[in-house]
Amino acid sequence: MAFITLFVTATKLAGVLVTVTVAANVFSFSRYRKKNLRPFRSPIDETFDTLADFTVNTTNKREENGEENGFFFGLATAPAHVEDKLNDAWLQFAEEQPCSDSGDTQSPQTADAIMGSASADGGSQVASAKQTEKSKKKKTTKIAMEALIRGFQKYIEEDEDEKEEEEESPVTDECSHNVAAWHNVPHPEERLRFWSDPDTELKLAKDTGITVFRMGIDWSRIMPEEPVKGLANSVNYAALERYKWIIQRVHSYGMKVMLTLFHHSLPPWAGEYGGWKMEKTVDYFLDFTRVVVDSVSDLVDYWITFNEPHVFCMLTYCAGAWPGGNPDLLEVATSALPYGVFSQAMHWIAIAHSKAYDYIHEQRKTVSKAVVGVAHHVSFMRPYGLFDIAAVSLANSMTLFPFIDSICDGLDFIGLNYYGQEVVCGAGMKLVENDEYSESGRGVYPDGLYRMLLQFHERYKHLKVPFIVTENGVSDETDLIRRPYLLEHLLAIYAAMIKGVPVLGYLFWTISDNWEWADGYGPKFGLVAVDRAKNLARIPRPSYSLFSKVATSGKITRQDRTRAWHELQRAAKEKQQRPFYRSVNKQGLMYAGTYVLSSSRSPYDGKERWRMVEAEGFHPKQSWYVICCHILSSDSLLHFALYLMLVFFNFEVDTSFRILRVADK
Repeated sequence: MAFITLFVTATKLAGVLVTVTVAANVFSFSRYRKKNLRPFRSPIDETFDTLADFTVNTTNKREENGEENGFFFGLATAPAHVEDKLNDAWLQFAEEQPCSDSGDTQSPQTADAIMGSASADGGSQVASAKQTEKSKKKKTTKIAMEALIRGFQKYIEEDEDEKEEEEESPVTDECSHNVAAWHNVPHPEERLRFWSDPDTELKLAKDTGITVFRMGIDWSRIMPEEPVKGLANSVNYAALERYKWIIQRVHSYGMKVMLTLFHHSLPPWAGEYGGWKMEKTVDYFLDFTRVVVDSVSDLVDYWITFNEPHVFCMLTYCAGAWPGGNPDLLEVATSALPYGVFSQAMHWIAIAHSKAYDYIHEQRKTVSKAVVGVAHHVSFMRPYGLFDIAAVSLANSMTLFPFIDSICDGLDFIGLNYYGQEVVCGAGMKLVENDEYSESGRGVYPDGLYRMLLQFHERYKHLKVPFIVTENGVSDETDLIRRPYLLEHLLAIYAAMIKGVPVLGYLFWTISDNWEWADGYGPKFGLVAVDRAKNLARIPRPSYSLFSKVATSGKITRQDRTRAWHELQRAAKEKQQRPFYRSVNKQGLMYAGTYVLSSSRSPYDGKERWRMVEAEGFHPKQSWYVICCHILSSDSLLHFALYLMLVFFNFEVDTSFRILRVADK
C-alpha cells in the first residue's frame, strides 16, 4: 500500500514537472517570437529603380577630424588562408595523423564526447576514431554547433550489429586527418602564394573597385620562437620588412589597409604552454603588437586586434578541435562555467586588446588618428520549437555581447562578421527543409544581419562609434546563391542605415577560394575560383562582376536584384544540384566532422527572398524527443536548470534574453 502511495505521489510530481515545463516553454517561446521573430516591414522602397545608394568614398581620404567621408566597400582575407612559406600551427595541425602508425584504433576522446563544437562558417569539429570492441561501445553523437557552445554531447550505447545506427554515422578503421579537404589537393601548403606573389590577389581586389583591403600579419611568422631571451633573439625582422612591403603594395593599388593582428593563428610555441589560458600570453602579444605597430603604424588605416575571439576560444580550448588547445576532461566539463577555461581565455584576450588599443593610439604619428576595433562574430539564433528557447538564450548570453561589453571603452568601431542563422533544436542544429543553406551548412538569412545591427546599435549607441561589417560571405561553388546573397545582405545593411545605424563599410569574404580552417579547401567562399591543378589559375565567377558593379557605383538597382533572383529561381525550377557537405541524423540534426560530400541539394526558389515567413512552434515528434532528453539525460539537467532560471527569474533577463549578470561581469 505504501508503495502504491509513493508511486502515485511520484506520478503526480512528474506530471506537475512536465506541465510546468511545457507551460513555461510555451510562455517563453511566445514571448521570444513576439520580440525577436516577428516579421518586419523593410524601410526600403522597393518600387524605386535604385533600391540602395551608398555614399561611396571614392576620394580615399579622411576628413580633418579623422572620420571617414562616406561608405566604403572592401575585401577580406587572413594569413592562414592565403600565405605560402608559413610554418604556422595550422600547417602543423593539417599535417598531423590523428591515428598512430601502428594501426591501433583509438577510443573517442573525452573532450569530443562532452563538449559541442563551435565555429563560424567553414570550421567543423574533428571526428573521433572508431572503436573495435565487439561488445557494446560508446560513440559520440557529432552534432554541428556552428557558432556556439550550447551544452554537452551525449554518450549513446549501441551494439556492434545495429546496422541502422552505423549507416547514420559511418566510421572507418582508417586514420582521418585533422583538416578535411586538405590532403586531396596538389601542394596544399602553398595556399594562395600571397606571401610570394601578393599582386595576383591585389590586382583582383583592385579591379572590383574596392577602396579597403583587409589582411593580417601572422604572429608566428614574426615571432617563430617564444621570446624568453628577449625580442632581439626571437623576432624575424626580415619577415616584418616583407609585410611592410606588401602593405605598401596595397597602397600602390590605391587601396587602404585594414590590418588584423590575431586571426585564429596562435604560434605553436604558445600553444604548448597553454596559450590564452595563461597571463603571459598577454605580454607576448603586446610585444608582437609593439614590433608591428612601430614598423607599419603610418601605413595602416584600420586596425583589428582580434578576429572572432570567442569562436577561437570555444573551438580551441573548449572543443579541442583547433590547434593549440588540447583541453583535458576537467577543462571541457567546466568550460562554460563563469570561471571555466572559456571565460579565462576571453578575459586575457580582453586585457590584451585594451593594451594593444592604447599602444596603437600612443604611437600614431600621422595627423589622422588611429582607428582600432575588433571583428566580432554574430549569428542570428533561431529556436526550432517550444523547447529550444533556453539553448538560444544561453548561447546568446555567452557569445553575443559579453566580449564587446568588456572592451567597449577601447573601440573606435565595432566590426561584425555575419554569415547567417542557426536553427537550434534539441542537441544540435536543425536542417530545415524550406530554408536555404550554404554548402557547408550555414543557414542563409539576410534579415538576421539587419536585426543584429539594430540590436547592437541599441546596446552600444552610447559609445557613439560606427559599425563595420568586417566579414560577410557564403560557401557556394556553383555561384547560384552568392549573387542574391550579396545583394540581400547589402540591402539589409542599407535598411539598418535608414533606421539610424551608423555603418561605415562592408567587406566581403573573400577574393579567391582558399584554405578555410578545419574544412581545408572544401568550402568555396571566393568571388574567384582557383584551379589548384593548374598552378592556382584564377577563374572569376559571375558574382565577381556583380560585386564589382556594386562596389564601383555604390548602388543596388532593382534590375540587378531581379536578374540575380531570376537566375536562382530558374536553377531551382530546373532542379540543378548544389553540393552539400553536412550529413544529418534521423531527427534532421547536422553532424560535424570531416568536410566530405554528403549529398546534393537544389537551391530554394527564394519566393520570399529568404525571409522568415512564419516562426516554427510545436513540432510533436521532435518536441517530445527533446522533452525526453530534458527529463532523462543527466547532462541536460544543467541545461534544464538554466532554462528554469531564465524563465522564472525574468528580472535578470532583458528583451533579447541576455543574462545581464553575466554580460555586466
